[in-house]
Amino acid sequence: MSIGRVRVALTSAVVLLAGACGSPKAGNTDATPLTKPLSAHPEPAGPKPSESARMVCATEARKEIADALGVRESKVTQPTWIDHVYTCTYVYRQGSVTLSVKELTDLTTTEQYFDALHTKLGESLPLFDLGQGGFIATGGDAVVRKDYKVLRVDVHALPNDAIPSLAKDDVAQSIATTILGCWTGA
Repeated sequence: MSIGRVRVALTSAVVLLAGACGSPKAGNTDATPLTKPLSAHPEPAGPKPSESARMVCATEARKEIADALGVRESKVTQPTWIDHVYTCTYVYRQGSVTLSVKELTDLTTTEQYFDALHTKLGESLPLFDLGQGGFIATGGDAVVRKDYKVLRVDVHALPNDAIPSLAKDDVAQSIATTILGCWTGA
């Protein structure tokens, strides 16, 4: 099977898994449940992280990501909110993946930030089916723009063989697809 077909199959499987993130889950006690609908209108960055940004580290997202990857993290670090970037790190037995959401104030600054990351990180593969623009960076990270937010799935601290049968860029794409499937209108 060609790499392109594997990516299409992987993306399709992850999209199917991500469809479940809006469904009610018993026992979800997280302060930011994924079952509450998000605004259908883009919201500019505010003094606190948005609900959609906070969901990347939420209990239900952790389950959805584990389902997509076939492996559960050992822990997720305490999220931080610095310079309108909400960040947490998923720690696995053999490495870690850092998820961050940069919140911006309008379309122009969002596109500028996204373009600057694109220039800085390079591109090995465009992600046409995610958000309003996305790519797999030369180092394997996934970067996706949605409304006034830019999601980055940083896989630099993840060894190539840390997640069974998935390359680092496939791990990044799987996580990005899962998260975007949870964001309204993704």
